[in-house]
Amino acid sequence: MAATGELKKLVEEGKIKYIGLRAHAVHPITAVQLEWSLWSRDVEEDIIPTCRELGIGIVAYSPLGRGFFSLGSKLVENLSNDDFRKHLPRFQPENLEHNKKLFDRVNDIAHREGCTPSQLALAWVHHQGDDVCPIPGTTKIDNLKQNIGALSVKLTSEEMAELESIAAPDNVKGERYMSDVATWKNSETPPMSSWKAA
Repeated sequence: MAATGELKKLVEEGKIKYIGLRAHAVHPITAVQLEWSLWSRDVEEDIIPTCRELGIGIVAYSPLGRGFFSLGSKLVENLSNDDFRKHLPRFQPENLEHNKKLFDRVNDIAHREGCTPSQLALAWVHHQGDDVCPIPGTTKIDNLKQNIGALSVKLTSEEMAELESIAAPDNVKGERYMSDVATWKNSETPPMSSWKAA
């Protein structure tokens, strides 16, 4: 952790531009932490297949869509003014009304399954494979118990497909982050073809 802090300091001082990870060629990576949920699925195109090809475990943060699949659009009403989620494009009024419809459809399936929408969304992540470990940001005991209950939700391949069609990337309105926030999709990382093993 100290090394990461030192690297951060070098970036802030302008001595280096980026912190890169070329580690798998040097020493096998055990796990990669990334955002993965029903409505954040861009990692499925390249990152998830690469992790699986290399035998790297996947730690999925925000598996409840930053809390959206717990309360739907009501979540925004309960956020404090300093909560960064209030500024995320998906939670803006012009997108939230559309995304509420996605939540309502997930909620309907949850009722059919006899679980909560958050349990269903978490179960969807659990069903992605044994190499995936979701880490919901739980701050309350009741939510922890509910999250544990998601382990009992069993989904068929048809139910998985239904959920994935509801929350297909084209169906979710708004980007994950504001336009000035760099993600793996819009960073200046050189193409893998240019990488050389040490």
